Amino acid sequence: MLGLGAVAKKVFGTPNDRKVKAERKTVERINALEAEYQALSDEGLIAKTEEFRRRLGAGESLDDLLPEAFANCREGARRALGLRAFDVQLLGGIFLHQGNIAEMKTGEGKTLVATFPAYLNALTGKGVHVVTVNDYLVRRDAEWMGKVFAQLGMTCGVVVPHQPDDEKRAGYAADVTYATNNELGFDYLRDNMRSSRRDMAQRGHHFAIVDEVDSILIDEARTPLIISGPAEDRSDLYVTVDRIIPEVQDEHFTLDEKTRQATFTDAGNEWLEERLVAAGILPEDQSLYDPESTTIVHHVNQGLRAHKLFLKDQHYIVRDGEVVLIDEFTGRMMSGRRLSDGLHQAIEAKEGVEIQPENVTHASVTFQNYFRLYEKLGGMTGTAATEAEEFASIYGLGVVEVPTNRPVAREDNDDAVYRTAREKYEAIVAEIKEAHERGQPTLVGTTSIEKSEMLSGLLTEAGIPHNVLNARQHEQEAQIVADAGKLGAVTIATNMAGRGTDIKLGGNVEFKVMEAIAADPDGDPDAIRARIEAEHADAERAVKEAGGLFVLATERHESRRIDNQLRGRSGRQGDPGKSSFFLSLEDDLMRIFGSERLEKVLKTLGMKEGEAIIHPWVNKSLEKAQAKVEGRNFDIRKQLLKFDDVMNDQRKTVFEQRLEIMEADDIAEIAQDMRHQVVDDLVDAHMPPRTYSDQWDAEGLYAQAIEALGVDAPVIAWADEDGVDQDTVKARLYEASDAVMAEKEEAFGADQMRSIEKQILLQTIDKKWREHLLTLEHLRSVVGFRGYAQRDPLNEYKTESFQLFEGMLDGLRADVTKQLAQIRPLTEEERKEMLERLVAQQRAAQAAQAKAQPQPVTEPAAAGQGAEGFVEDDPSTWGDPGRNEPCPCGSGKKFKHCHGSY
Repeated sequence: MLGLGAVAKKVFGTPNDRKVKAERKTVERINALEAEYQALSDEGLIAKTEEFRRRLGAGESLDDLLPEAFANCREGARRALGLRAFDVQLLGGIFLHQGNIAEMKTGEGKTLVATFPAYLNALTGKGVHVVTVNDYLVRRDAEWMGKVFAQLGMTCGVVVPHQPDDEKRAGYAADVTYATNNELGFDYLRDNMRSSRRDMAQRGHHFAIVDEVDSILIDEARTPLIISGPAEDRSDLYVTVDRIIPEVQDEHFTLDEKTRQATFTDAGNEWLEERLVAAGILPEDQSLYDPESTTIVHHVNQGLRAHKLFLKDQHYIVRDGEVVLIDEFTGRMMSGRRLSDGLHQAIEAKEGVEIQPENVTHASVTFQNYFRLYEKLGGMTGTAATEAEEFASIYGLGVVEVPTNRPVAREDNDDAVYRTAREKYEAIVAEIKEAHERGQPTLVGTTSIEKSEMLSGLLTEAGIPHNVLNARQHEQEAQIVADAGKLGAVTIATNMAGRGTDIKLGGNVEFKVMEAIAADPDGDPDAIRARIEAEHADAERAVKEAGGLFVLATERHESRRIDNQLRGRSGRQGDPGKSSFFLSLEDDLMRIFGSERLEKVLKTLGMKEGEAIIHPWVNKSLEKAQAKVEGRNFDIRKQLLKFDDVMNDQRKTVFEQRLEIMEADDIAEIAQDMRHQVVDDLVDAHMPPRTYSDQWDAEGLYAQAIEALGVDAPVIAWADEDGVDQDTVKARLYEASDAVMAEKEEAFGADQMRSIEKQILLQTIDKKWREHLLTLEHLRSVVGFRGYAQRDPLNEYKTESFQLFEGMLDGLRADVTKQLAQIRPLTEEERKEMLERLVAQQRAAQAAQAKAQPQPVTEPAAAGQGAEGFVEDDPSTWGDPGRNEPCPCGSGKKFKHCHGSY
């Protein structure tokens, strides 16, 4: 019997059904225009783009233009790629344009879907960003879909790491830009560290379409993007602590796998004190509980976490003498990412590799706050419904499930639960062997590199040929995935989120064609393609007869979404397929989140060795456990975001002020306002309001006026005058300090003085902001303890961070004023001395480098051979090379790192 909710849905439809139904009319309007746009010439399609831009400028809205723009884009894609978008792809494009997440199953053509809203929104001229998860997909999608935009008269740009600045600026200047989430965030931070507006790469945040939106906005959102610089080296302390940690006994610490925390017990602290004193790290008269021991306690805690919570080949791998983190959701290496607070250094000490210095944050932003900068945001993924609440509350994004082009024919089996991991893996190997023998391709999902390699060993023993896809095979990823649908193929994969390459039954035709052409470069490409397509049709038919792709998962992930992503790899575009999950009571999720009741049930049933329990109730109870974990992770992210929002308001204020300063031609007024504010503060401090002249500290004010303002004014004499009050002293100091700066302006020249003011102000803002970030990090690490005093840590953090921000601004005014007061033009003698000193330093550095690297660096021009007419001591002979061009001295370095640093 149906429940009331089910009956209501049957009568009225779900909210999702109503949204889809409402937009079917728009799709019909687009379809009605198809014949008209097919009749246009190639030039006619481009002319339509120009017409749409004119109409937009004349007051029409994007929604008014949508049916015609989508019809034009569909025809452009058909001509450029030979792909005619299905109605459901148009629906997905409409929902993206509206600022929703379009949940579309794997293989439904999301890459093409993005071109429709991207084209429509790029008509504004403000730029559209299409965001993907890795550099390979950025280049592939931009090259592939760039043909569509070119057909429509639009430009398509690419932004990837390590691009020259001018290429990057050109990428962002295009109508549509393809980029990774990391590079967009880092470029935003870099732009806000530039000293000139023309050096900035991004031109605003108008509209972004995020592919694999759940991976980027949820999974990766827990880690902020940080640009940092090296701090003081403490590698000896990490190594010393690392020698002690392996001696720790079980009674010395507690481990909470749910919250991923490891802490020392009281007994552990006593034992630690003895060992640290014996090792000479902790002074004999000092306790671990003393404030002076904070740094040591921090190091031993991180050492404990490194040993007990971070496992090699699961959370990280060691590659080329470097500890590289593994993304737990995608199974990919995260090169360049490092754990903060010295945890990465503790792992390096544990693995015996070179310990890199800790870093100090120069700028940081979370993905949540970066993507909330966009005026409009849309996203695509195969799995978003389980996280709909988070998307709505943090990003204001709705989730719309777009119907599949063909009905899903995949058979999803109930989970099979075994008592032990051994029994489970024996059953898995038997199941894979059976599928392999009947020719059914099998995709086996694991949750870690370690488990994928262990299962690989079992399959090798059983004589089953297979491929393994994990972080170690990152480079061969696309090839391995493309082959996973071949007859009888067995592929072990560590998570399948955002792989970007479809698993097509019978194998991937494009890959086969590329391989065949590479093997026979003199052959006729058309003949090769025709032969391979005919062979592929037979292979596809054979695979379908064998049952399609079989997805076999070896355990449940904490998140239902990751399980759904794996399952969704099978049954694309109406293909047959099957999915099964094999679990055991020893799996992490079952062990940590309560399998006692299930274990009792299994014992009561008197299950035999190798038997499994298979029942829909088991699935439901597991999904509830997963929902609890997802809820807890959401709460953690929400709490982190609340703290980051406090800093984000300050970040936006600082970045906006920097931008205004960079764009201003003349900031003399800002410098004057700061100077006058400093005068006010000094006078108020030494001559407090509502006090008598005999209570004033005129000598102190005189000394401070010289140091902070560069003004030698008769302040002591003024204080003795009758009728002089604080306002009079302020007015006279304003006048005196303004006169000093007017003299400097005359000495430097007005233009150079404006440039000096701007550079000093920007450099001081950056320095103060870096110091402020470090202070906020320290505040975050201690504010949690306020909870023990019944005070809300978040409110405490808000209050104190605001006070710190005000203090930073006061310090900024004082520093800028002081630096401007101290500058003066160099005499000819000083200029000559400085140039000689710089040249001597450069020669010494080059000599040291030549000694350290005896092998010459091969460059287009012979290293060490200067440009014709180059004279070391005469900058006028150096020409005018760009900052990133080779230095004319012939050192082989970039100009900015060589003579350009003078």
